[in-house]
Amino acid sequence: MKSKTVYAGLYLAVVILFSACSKHLEKMQAVSYRTICNPLNISYRFQPEIHAGSVNGKVPSYREGADPTVVLFHDEYYAFVSHSGGYFHSADLIQWDLIVPNEVFPVEAYAPTAVVMEDEIYLIASGSEQVIKTSDPQSGVWETVNPAFTLRLADPALFLDDDGRLYCYAGCSNRTPIYGYELDPKTFEPINGRKSLIYSDKERRGWEEKSDYNTPVEINPHIEGAWMNKHNGKYYLQYASPGTEMKSYNDGVFVSDSPLGPFTLAEHNPFAYKPEGFACGAGHGSTFQDRYGNYWHIGTVTISMRHMFERRLSLFPLFFDEDDEIVACTGFGDYPMIVPDKKITSAESLFPGWMLLSYGKKVEVSSTLPGYPSENNMWKFFQHNDADNITDEDIRTWWSAATGGKEEWFTLDLGEMAFVYALQINFADEGAQLYQRQNGIYYQYTIETSTDGNDWEMLVDRSDNTVDMPHDYIQLERPVKSRFFRMKNHYVPSGNFSVSDFRVFGKSDKNAPSKADSFTVERDDDRRTVKLKWDAVPDAVGYVIRFGTREGKLYHHYMVYDQTELAIHSLDAGKPCFFTIDAFNEGGVTKGTTVRQAE
Repeated sequence: MKSKTVYAGLYLAVVILFSACSKHLEKMQAVSYRTICNPLNISYRFQPEIHAGSVNGKVPSYREGADPTVVLFHDEYYAFVSHSGGYFHSADLIQWDLIVPNEVFPVEAYAPTAVVMEDEIYLIASGSEQVIKTSDPQSGVWETVNPAFTLRLADPALFLDDDGRLYCYAGCSNRTPIYGYELDPKTFEPINGRKSLIYSDKERRGWEEKSDYNTPVEINPHIEGAWMNKHNGKYYLQYASPGTEMKSYNDGVFVSDSPLGPFTLAEHNPFAYKPEGFACGAGHGSTFQDRYGNYWHIGTVTISMRHMFERRLSLFPLFFDEDDEIVACTGFGDYPMIVPDKKITSAESLFPGWMLLSYGKKVEVSSTLPGYPSENNMWKFFQHNDADNITDEDIRTWWSAATGGKEEWFTLDLGEMAFVYALQINFADEGAQLYQRQNGIYYQYTIETSTDGNDWEMLVDRSDNTVDMPHDYIQLERPVKSRFFRMKNHYVPSGNFSVSDFRVFGKSDKNAPSKADSFTVERDDDRRTVKLKWDAVPDAVGYVIRFGTREGKLYHHYMVYDQTELAIHSLDAGKPCFFTIDAFNEGGVTKGTTVRQAE
């Protein structure tokens, strides 16, 4: 009996060891898919001094990319973005290159919009005096269709219906609505007068309150950035609020049976909303299909530190549910995301399971620039220019070295060994004095890794890079198991070596946290507001509050770190609301199973 017991014990030990080794080997295998991470890593333009203006007598140097329209043309993607000095092209939604067009193209315009008709792309922009088109967008050659466009539109959006009729939606104001027009598809001139379609109603729609977290304020929100899609015979008129500089910048949606209404507020609103996390904002965007038929929503991210219009772009998968409700999936929206090469049916299939390993971890630096905020950071105050900003999950704060020289570096200690799949370096351009596009705008650096902090191996060598990648995202060819990372500066185009966040993604041997099912929700007298409190979950790094107007449709996501209470001010005052809480850490996500209605 003893012998059998011993053999059984040995067998069990071997099984456990084999299982552990299999999991280890699985984590070390190269993956077959490609990923991206928001904000998109494109060459955001440093704005001309004339656009930057003067703040406190100074002209800030800042990058901008906002108000995007993406169209699919000949199975490739073209992104038209405010004040970019051109437009962007991609074959795969991963790598984007800048196309510098001829003089016909309005390179200094805000909110360009485009539509594909008869194998050509037609384009107008805010305040356009002409309509232009191209049959070869990669050439950069455009020609004028209408040199004296009658309408002077703010934030226009073009939409071609199935029957060949052309429509335009426009508006950007805290006083006037979103308007709709039918246009002649040959001349682009209006066929009939304009129609008023959407007005603001912040007394009911909490997401329209113009503040970072939709706390009530006296000023009216901006209603702007219209976009239209048609799905299963329904027309989805999208609009942005409350203001581009707010973390709560979102896209709401109305629905109709007709392209010019009347429109009804959709049940799920706002449909694109990301008020917290690393890169916040999902407003004034466009909704498009990729070559496989998958829907995407691309929206505007706020930084708004050096200038109100310091902005970036984020891309989110989008779905229509079984009731044809439109939902942009922003949960873990600035973590790595798989770019599919086929038609998919759920956003969950795009999450590779790589968690953030670097949040709040220990950082050491070569030097620190004294006196922060600098003259280049004039909009906000009481920020801290210390090393902790490298891992604080806030794009609005950053660390800056004392110089831009090769002697500058920082190290990151994850605190434990982990399997690392991807890195994201977000450069902050502290002290930069750059305006317009010019030669020499790129970053050169190296990243080394170590298991003990003493012996280092090269992991990423960008020491000879000449491509502008301000939010450089690197999916490693093969994951590495390591603990320490060291980034060394080689070259910055202007100013100091500075980073808003160095983000490390992968898998930990740590178990996912327990459920966060012990919580309370209380609806305020102002029914746009709800207050949540929950018990801290051991080993949880953060929480995602999921909520919605129906118990089975908790489509909103609100991510927080290091806190156990929250007030959400973005509710529809006229609807019920249901909540659950997911807990997460470096080991994974534990979904909440308890759903409570805000009474």
